[in-house]
Amino acid sequence: MPGSQDSPLDLVKLSELPVGKSAVVDSLKIEGTMRRRLMDIGLVPGTRVKTLRVSPTGDPRAYRIRGAVIALRSDEGEKVLVASKARDY
Repeated sequence: MPGSQDSPLDLVKLSELPVGKSAVVDSLKIEGTMRRRLMDIGLVPGTRVKTLRVSPTGDPRAYRIRGAVIALRSDEGEKVLVASKARDY
């Protein structure tokens, strides 16, 4: 089950995922309407995400999520934990 295994070595914040790298969403560390918004755009455990670009100022960052390009601010991306190594979801 996503988020149930404790292996902090391979979990990173989405906002720290380098450009060109892919990872799989492990968990969302946020509640309320922002959690719902992130889930609505496809950020649910098991979803593959790729960092595409970083704006010249460093914020926001563009990600490919379920075929769509979505821009997220760093404060949103830091609440999404991703696993760079594949897990059984």
